[in-house]
Amino acid sequence: MDLVSIPANPAPEGVVTGTIKTHDGVNLRFARWHPPPGRKGTVCLFTGRSEFIEKYFEVVRDLRGRGFAVAILDWRGQGLSDRPLDDPRKGHVGDFSEYETDVATFMNEVVLPDCPPPLFAVGHSMGGTVMMRIARQGLRWFDRIVLSAPMIKLSRARGSRVSKTLVQAMRYAGMGARYVPGGGPTILATGNYIGNLATSDPVRYARTKAVLEAAPELGIGSPTVSWLSAAYRAMGEFADPAFPSKVRQPLMLVAAGSDHVVSTAAIEDLAIRLRAGSHLIVAGSRHEIMMEQDRYRGQFWAAFDAFVPGTSLY
Repeated sequence: MDLVSIPANPAPEGVVTGTIKTHDGVNLRFARWHPPPGRKGTVCLFTGRSEFIEKYFEVVRDLRGRGFAVAILDWRGQGLSDRPLDDPRKGHVGDFSEYETDVATFMNEVVLPDCPPPLFAVGHSMGGTVMMRIARQGLRWFDRIVLSAPMIKLSRARGSRVSKTLVQAMRYAGMGARYVPGGGPTILATGNYIGNLATSDPVRYARTKAVLEAAPELGIGSPTVSWLSAAYRAMGEFADPAFPSKVRQPLMLVAAGSDHVVSTAAIEDLAIRLRAGSHLIVAGSRHEIMMEQDRYRGQFWAAFDAFVPGTSLY
């Protein structure tokens, strides 16, 4: 399955693309790039809600410039992977364990057979939620994991918009496939730059918008009631006082200081309680640190370079 390449966002050379099928019958799109000479291993990218492979072309180049092979997938319901509902704009999932199925399929059919070790992971926002759950399970795919603004808890403003109680009530009433109250099919990243919560970099914001205008089929709108209910359940696990002791995986959590999507305080609180965790707050950055201005991205990459590659605890 080909990538969408436009002049403002050309695909990095040397890509291998394809589709894989999960055990529950979902077709997932993936892409991988071989390492340059002097390889250091493979970094697997796990994106946030509503994102797609093409949005990470610059990040792929950053990683290949550091000597890594790169592998990435579109989550179910996003990008050019299968959409579960008749309305393809609905961001829908029944439970976050379905995303873990996506990861397992991706690892077993793409990464482990075809990508050089050692393996590392970078997860953003929702992708960070999934990676944290995988780390808790003790799966030993990755030597080290870096999380960018992981969705440990929603920001106060976002979390109060649609309460957990309301979402649960709607789900139990059979409304799980509906958009969340106030939501709809509009693709968020195609709106005006002013007032966006993702990035303070107008050029990178415009780049993502241009990709979606060229290929609107890549985008999705608001989440469904079921997705938000599943997100609340997943985030609820992190509030368990015993959760940090179950995670032995070396983790670096990078939070955005001006994040109005997820809670920076919750990220910091969890990081300091992890057995093998460290964290950094990028002051001034909005939610999408890897899509931010260079002065913020530079801090993320400095933290990455200091942490990866490192010594596995296993």
